[in-house]
Amino acid sequence: MDPSGGVRTAGIAEALARLPQPKTDKWPLGIWDIDAIAHGTMSVSVFAPKTTDFQTPHVQDELYIVMSGTGVFVANNIQYSFAPGDVLFVPAGIEHRFVEFTPDFATWVIFYGPQGGEKASDLDT
Repeated sequence: MDPSGGVRTAGIAEALARLPQPKTDKWPLGIWDIDAIAHGTMSVSVFAPKTTDFQTPHVQDELYIVMSGTGVFVANNIQYSFAPGDVLFVPAGIEHRFVEFTPDFATWVIFYGPQGGEKASDLDT
């Protein structure tokens, strides 16, 4: 039996130390995200791109929790400034990326829910 009851922890410094991952055609400067925790449909990664964010839309809803750095987040051609402590929500399938970010930019990324995203409700704000 697992004495932790399934509890998992992850640290930003440890995750950042494992970046970058090898280059790919999609990520010619190296892969700048790394998985930290997964459970069911939920996964947590650290994302810390350098110079350019090459990401494409995702199949799950996601939250970004900015740990360090500042910059601009673009989603559906609308720009949002961000700073440490900010939380950004992106529904599944929405085109988005980080631009004009500082070299120290790092964010937690939480993916969750079904492919295609959860349905919006009247309670969403």
